[in-house]
Amino acid sequence: MSIDVNNESGTEVDEQAILDIARYALARMRIHPLSELSVIVVDADAMEQLHIQWMDLPGPTDVMSFPMDELRPPQKDDEEPPQGLLGDIVLCPEVATQQGKDAPTQHSMDEELQLLTVHGVLHLLGYDHEEPDEKAEMFGLQAAIVDGWRAEKGLTGPSPAPTVS
Repeated sequence: MSIDVNNESGTEVDEQAILDIARYALARMRIHPLSELSVIVVDADAMEQLHIQWMDLPGPTDVMSFPMDELRPPQKDDEEPPQGLLGDIVLCPEVATQQGKDAPTQHSMDEELQLLTVHGVLHLLGYDHEEPDEKAEMFGLQAAIVDGWRAEKGLTGPSPAPTVS
């Protein structure tokens, strides 16, 4: 799995954890091991510009996903996963910091960025949360991936509650 993490935010983030959880999520979703993903960490001003340009919404947001090849997880166990460019995930540590503080189970910026990375991966794979049933599926899968990764890493304490809407 080729995953690049590029921190342009000026904020120190745990890039290795972002890389690790992205790799874990893609493996768990059975994405071809030669697929490519880019994760970019930007400041609030850059995220706001992207949010206005692509969503026509004001202010910075927590995570944005820009799919490339529209890869999807295989539907059957014996199905060969497709290979390609997944796309870009853009994260904003400033928004993640506030969301971590405001979450029902308060957590760190890095924990929120890990959650947002998984959220972004799922969006790249075609998951969405516009409808209640879609939201339940996506957020359930997101929690299972984050919990699985945290268990594998031996991390204790409650997993971050979803703060993305």
